[in-house]
Amino acid sequence: MKALLTSGHSRATKPLALKSLGSPPTLPSRADPASDDARLLGPFSKRREVNIRWRYFVTEWKKVYPPLQVVAYDPSCGVCEGVKEADIQRVGIRGFGMQGQGIFEDVLSIAGPLRLPNTLTKKERRNVGIVPELVSPHPARHPSRWLRRRYQELLGRLPVLAYSRYGTKTSGSYSVSLSCNALAPSLYQTVARLSELEPVDDREWLTLARENGGLGREQDNR
Repeated sequence: MKALLTSGHSRATKPLALKSLGSPPTLPSRADPASDDARLLGPFSKRREVNIRWRYFVTEWKKVYPPLQVVAYDPSCGVCEGVKEADIQRVGIRGFGMQGQGIFEDVLSIAGPLRLPNTLTKKERRNVGIVPELVSPHPARHPSRWLRRRYQELLGRLPVLAYSRYGTKTSGSYSVSLSCNALAPSLYQTVARLSELEPVDDREWLTLARENGGLGREQDNR
C-alpha cells in the first residue's frame, strides 16, 4: 500500500510524500509532544489522533487505482518474473485480486501496442531470409481501433505492482509502473511514446546536416 500511495502511476491525484504517511498533514502540531502547542496546551488526545490518522488514510487509499495482481521478480531462483501462485509463494508474499487468472494479460492482448513496428520492405525481408509472401505486414491485433484505445486507457488506470527480491535476501521491495501499452497523461512525454527511426533515415539526416554545414559538421569537429 505504501508503494501505491506514493506513486503517481497508481493515483488519481498527486502522490503522497513519504513523510505524510507517518505524519499526516491534517494532524495538528499539538500531536507532537515536543511542539510548543503541546507544551502550552498539554498533550493531544490519543483518540482524536487515531481518528484523524484513520480518516486521512481512508480518504487517500480511495484515490488509489487498484492493481489486478502482483508480479514477482526473483532472479536468485532462476525466475525473473511470474504471476502464478507458485511464483508468489516462492518469493514469500501473498497474492491478491485476480492473481493468476490472466485478466491483465487479456487486457494487454486487446489493447495491443501503441505503435506498430516499422515494416520491412520485400527486399529487406529477403536479405534476412524471410519469404515476403508468407509474412503479414502487421502483427495480428484487435480490428476495432475504438476498443483498442479504450483498453489502452484502461491500462493507464491499472498499475503494475511488482515485488523484487535479489540475491539471498529474505525481504524485498515493491515498485509501481504502467504497461508500455498504456495511455496515461504521465506517459505522454516518455520514450515509449516516441516513434522509432530507421538507421537509413538517421544517416540521411546526418548527411544532409554535413552538406549544409549544420550540427553534423560541428559534431565531427569535436
